[in-house]
Amino acid sequence: MHILFLNSWYPNRILKQNGDFIQRHAEAVALKHQVTAIHVKTDENLLQKIEITDTKINNVRTLIAYVKKSDNPLIKTRRFLQAYFSLVTKAGDFDVIHVNKFFPVGIIAYWFKKQKNIPYIITEHHTIYHKPYNKRIGIIEKMLSKIIVKNASFVAPVSNNLAQAMQQFGLKGNYTKVPNVVDAKRFTVAKKQEETFTILHVSSMAKVKNIEGILRVIKKLETKIPNLYFQMIGGNAEDCKVKAKSLQLNPKNYCFKNQVSHQEITNYFKQASVFILFSDVENLPCVILEAFSCGTPVISTNVGGIAEYFPDDFGILIPKKDENALEKAILNMYQNFQKAKPIVMHQYVEKHFSEQEICYAFTKLYQQAKKI
Repeated sequence: MHILFLNSWYPNRILKQNGDFIQRHAEAVALKHQVTAIHVKTDENLLQKIEITDTKINNVRTLIAYVKKSDNPLIKTRRFLQAYFSLVTKAGDFDVIHVNKFFPVGIIAYWFKKQKNIPYIITEHHTIYHKPYNKRIGIIEKMLSKIIVKNASFVAPVSNNLAQAMQQFGLKGNYTKVPNVVDAKRFTVAKKQEETFTILHVSSMAKVKNIEGILRVIKKLETKIPNLYFQMIGGNAEDCKVKAKSLQLNPKNYCFKNQVSHQEITNYFKQASVFILFSDVENLPCVILEAFSCGTPVISTNVGGIAEYFPDDFGILIPKKDENALEKAILNMYQNFQKAKPIVMHQYVEKHFSEQEICYAFTKLYQQAKKI
């Protein structure tokens, strides 16, 4: 089949890692189907009204429209709609629309279903449907969201927890979970360097990641773990050096790096002694699954859908915002935590999150959507 990936988020030249988990879904589906991924992004430096790029990335035809910036919401909306419909036309005929981060692009999918009888499924990733963040969603958006979700053949959040949050918010539909994907061929087990105890954190560095809490805990551990080394990667990580300096962290004990390529990041996961995530809210973070795939244990807050795919001997789950629990968990990991064998962790990821497994799961939904 020809599957049109219609995306509110997707990697682009402005935000290179934006929605990279959606791109991985598209690449998984492309193992069996023809896939065209489309996305529209504002480019503040663009002089013309619209620029369209058409590239082939890992067997996925990627159509991205860059539009000129406008502070007028009506003009911006019109330009985005025009750009999306231009990309859809350029994509050619397709069998099923796969909507990712469904608002607002789900409006376009709904139009195609009503006008062209083309079915659509939804994959949702956004944490905004969890309380109290869903208070940010306005009345009009909620009304349109209900229509979009109700008319989707399937709604496939990456976790049951997110599905529950969406339904409690009033978004009724045909739900079935399909998790995120991991390239198990790249995220593999490697022998770790034993001279240091390396703690790794990878994220967007958004406020909900509780970065300052992590740094305060790392400061406490400097005197308790003599061979401690802390790596923080992603987002604006290098800006955290100011906070680290204010906490008087020893510069020899840490390394902060902004975005690195998805290819390069594998080496950090392979060599880490433990991966930590201290978020206030999550769904099913790819970084946890990637750590598992490399045989690296994880310490994470027990939020969102994380516990749904977190075997007991793969790491430790702790309450959110509990810095004492994070400190104790890291010391436990350093001293005597009995973790699963790395190869067992890797095989678990292959079984549940490989490209082949995710492609198979989505293929079943596409086939059923066509029958409906």
